[in-house]
Amino acid sequence: MNQMRIVILGASGMVGGYALRYMLDHPTIERVTAIGRKKRGVSHPKLDEVLHQDFSDCSTLARVISGHDACVFCLGTYTGTVRDAELRTITVDYTIEFARVLHGSSPDAAFAFLSGAGADQTGRSRMAFARFKGEAEKALIAAGFRSVYIFRPAYIYPVEPRKEPNFSYRLFRMIYPVFRTLFPNQVIQADDLARAMVDVTIRKRGERGNLVFENSDIRAMVESPRPSESGAHPVVSSRLDGEKK
Repeated sequence: MNQMRIVILGASGMVGGYALRYMLDHPTIERVTAIGRKKRGVSHPKLDEVLHQDFSDCSTLARVISGHDACVFCLGTYTGTVRDAELRTITVDYTIEFARVLHGSSPDAAFAFLSGAGADQTGRSRMAFARFKGEAEKALIAAGFRSVYIFRPAYIYPVEPRKEPNFSYRLFRMIYPVFRTLFPNQVIQADDLARAMVDVTIRKRGERGNLVFENSDIRAMVESPRPSESGAHPVVSSRLDGEKK
């Protein structure tokens, strides 16, 4: 397989950080362009770090992201940490603006998007997070990319110790062992989610179509045996666009 060039947004976050590490170690990936507001402090021969402060206007990134094969988009914020208006700006507006510039610069690129369980493309959900993620999904599918891969994790377990953003996240971390036993399809480890996003992007390279991966799909993917020749998880379960189970 030819070497790939991938751009990642949100590499300073939990899932994005794991995705970046995994991409830098992956033999199929030749170059990684990480775009963010601050440096990650990572030195690697594959890595190009690009600083960008205003994601409401990504026009200046057009040349930087030209000629890339895929994007792994993990940019976002936690529910309950900002007001709804700001949550929509980050979740919807930033996604749409970057997708616009990426499609203009790399029209054949695939787009892997970190969404969330319950994302509602109809806009009828009472939960702001679900409406905004659904709106972003719908816009990406309509943006003209060759492929859009939407990942809808439920509770993402941090794996490594961290300062939790609010009480709800602290509570979930405390009860995680019990919650995982009772509701296994409602949890996913952050590192497993990150690997799944990267693996799908690599293994589906060149294929057309939009796929949605719910939490159960992601778990099935990461729990399957990994082929030794590629080091990547097989894609074992997916659905087209916003089709419901």
